Amino acid sequence: MLKALDDVNLTIEQGEFFGLLGPNGAGKTTLISILAGLLRASAGKVSVHGHDVQADYARARQLLGVVPQELVFDPFFNVREALRIQSGYFGCKGNDAWIDELLHSLGLADKADANMRQLSGGMKRRVLVAQALVHKPPVIVLDEPTAGVDVELRQTLWQFIARLNKSGHTVLLTTHYLEEAEALCGRVAMLKAGRVVALERTSDLLKAASSHVLRLKLDGELPADLASRARVTGRIAQFSAHDAREIEGYLSAVREAGLQVEDVEITKADLEDVFLEVMAGKTSSSQAGNSWRESAQ
Repeated sequence: MLKALDDVNLTIEQGEFFGLLGPNGAGKTTLISILAGLLRASAGKVSVHGHDVQADYARARQLLGVVPQELVFDPFFNVREALRIQSGYFGCKGNDAWIDELLHSLGLADKADANMRQLSGGMKRRVLVAQALVHKPPVIVLDEPTAGVDVELRQTLWQFIARLNKSGHTVLLTTHYLEEAEALCGRVAMLKAGRVVALERTSDLLKAASSHVLRLKLDGELPADLASRARVTGRIAQFSAHDAREIEGYLSAVREAGLQVEDVEITKADLEDVFLEVMAGKTSSSQAGNSWRESAQ
């Protein structure tokens, strides 16, 4: 039997902006589904502000605003009607001012009377965010909220979410855009095959990584021995390097391979570099336990 999550134990503090990272199939969405009450864990305990998500589901769910990966919408209502109906699910009445603020903050004001079927994928994504926030939940869960959306939405969303976080809302984010996690998250946990393989402050993870990254723009293909040590994206090859001698070694190997270097850049490691190191088993932060708790007391 597949064990989707194994000895996962996390406590997220009130007001944190927390990142949950991992490759596809690592267990991120399973964990969020358990938190939201969509799946039942076979063992362990999950609580939100001290309310067990199984024993006290109604109260735990009231405290959560979840933005799912999938574009789920009701095709029979316009945007404002969809938000009012979502408000009703949580017993919220007379919140038109807050709905107006959500529409404005998420760039939906001119779409308020548009039917959900008429919206683009990016606009539907904005509505999902608004629906998750319509009852002003203290804990916001974002599962790949910017997947496949335009730059404008990403900027609009993060400005608004960052504002809510500064006002005290707890944010749990999963994303494959690691530059977003690096910019936004104070702490991150990395999952691999259902287990936590790193759990640290983002700044500490970056300090523990290889100190430099050598980025080369090349006019040809790296030989296999070099490619196995590089992160290659099109014509860009990136090598992790700890010191000047290692950097020079890579440059010499590229020259010996007969490749023309069109551009060279040496930078500090970013969260994507750390993530790849952790997934390769080069860096880890072990953590014991047998439950997952979202605790925002």
